[in-house]
Amino acid sequence: MHIEHVGLFVKDLETTVNFYETYFGATASEKYHNPKTTFSSRFLTFADGARLEVCTREDLNLKELDGYPLGYMHMAMSLGSEEAVNQLSERLEKAGYQHLSGPRRTGDGYYESVICDPEGNQLELTI
Repeated sequence: MHIEHVGLFVKDLETTVNFYETYFGATASEKYHNPKTTFSSRFLTFADGARLEVCTREDLNLKELDGYPLGYMHMAMSLGSEEAVNQLSERLEKAGYQHLSGPRRTGDGYYESVICDPEGNQLELTI
């Protein structure tokens, strides 16, 4: 198991992406956009393989939107298989932790389940 990526919610997607490309040598993915939710994101990959998902929504206000605060949004844990995602999701839900979504395949191809830790921080369980 390892951290797959960290999510960062921002007001200005492209300015933030350019910052990490310019000053930290990150390589950006193509932009993903979901027209239904107005959610957009780009993945930044750093030289050591670490990844940062920079996210935004068109209807974002200055503080937060529907539980998505500005700043670090989630941490994604790579579990290695869909079966492992399913099993840990079920185990955590049975233990009483808040289960927000999934397991499911997202519009950009991820297999994920989103669970909250004891403090309400989002953990994205993925392959």
